[in-house]
Amino acid sequence: MAAKIPATVVTGFLGAGKTTLIRHMLQNAHGKRIALIINEFGDLGVDGDILKGCGDEVCTEDDIVELSNGCICCTVADDFIPTIEALLARDQKPDHIVIETSGLALPQPLVRAFNWPGIATKVTVDSVVTVVDGRAVHDGQFAHNVAAVDAQRAQDENLDHETPLSELFEDQIACADMIVVNKTDLLGADEADALTSRLKSEARAGVQVVKATMGALPVDVLLGQGIGAENDLESRHEVHHHHHHDDDHDDDHHHDHGHDHGHDEFESFIVTRGEIDDANAFAAQVADVIRANNILRLKGFVAVTGKPMRQTLQAVGPRVDTYFDQPFGDAPRETRLVVIGEAGLNQAAITSALQA
Repeated sequence: MAAKIPATVVTGFLGAGKTTLIRHMLQNAHGKRIALIINEFGDLGVDGDILKGCGDEVCTEDDIVELSNGCICCTVADDFIPTIEALLARDQKPDHIVIETSGLALPQPLVRAFNWPGIATKVTVDSVVTVVDGRAVHDGQFAHNVAAVDAQRAQDENLDHETPLSELFEDQIACADMIVVNKTDLLGADEADALTSRLKSEARAGVQVVKATMGALPVDVLLGQGIGAENDLESRHEVHHHHHHDDDHDDDHHHDHGHDHGHDEFESFIVTRGEIDDANAFAAQVADVIRANNILRLKGFVAVTGKPMRQTLQAVGPRVDTYFDQPFGDAPRETRLVVIGEAGLNQAAITSALQA
């Protein structure tokens, strides 16, 4: 059984920085072949420069598909499923599919579509990434250019045009596996910290909230989260319904508390140690270190005493996966882990905790 192709759903309002995030990802894809499906209705075609960052080995023009006829969650069967099937039918299948969708439509029906017969066995939702304009959300506007978002909304008659942006925003947060607070360079450090803490408290447990400037997020952080969102629809239920046949409204709720570190950049470093006697205990130790230090990703190889195979270890937040992949051969039998997080990680503390 071939491994399922991972698909990342990127949502957020017009102007939040989704295209910039995707362009940065394509420029730093390290040879990963990425197919892009774009459903930003009302945005007249993708700005062509998204292709400029896209060398042939990463994606060609054929790998960028625009869904033009309106809200993806209303056209799943007619439009989206055939597009996915066409990508899967290619001789050269993509390594990863990225779907950029407007923040006006719910991400949930799109995630649900991955359970469709025929694609359920071949594709999985790696994660839902919500990009927010940090400055606009901090100011209570939710989008940098509210008039542009309203104009975009007016173009699709399937959408409810009355719902306040704050409620559409709550749905984007409710479905997210990762929230990218973009444009944090326009906020003071304290403002950025307060906003990050607030979004963390409003999101589901375990959702990673990261700060970014110009959408610059390491590809290792953005892709390969392995969430399998289509199997986890219950926890990311719609808070509101925005299509005409419903008019549920909840009160807006905002709460502000807590403090995180306030840097925009990311950093990574390597920790090495000798052989590990107890692989299960070590995996638990790694998870504890990740929780204590707000590490986004940790990956590498473990030398387990008495095992000729090296063990691959990968962690997304505190979820640690391990498997034995290949013999060490002539390579030194050492444990070597790459730690990735936002700038300001306490390298000395993390290193000593992983070596303990």
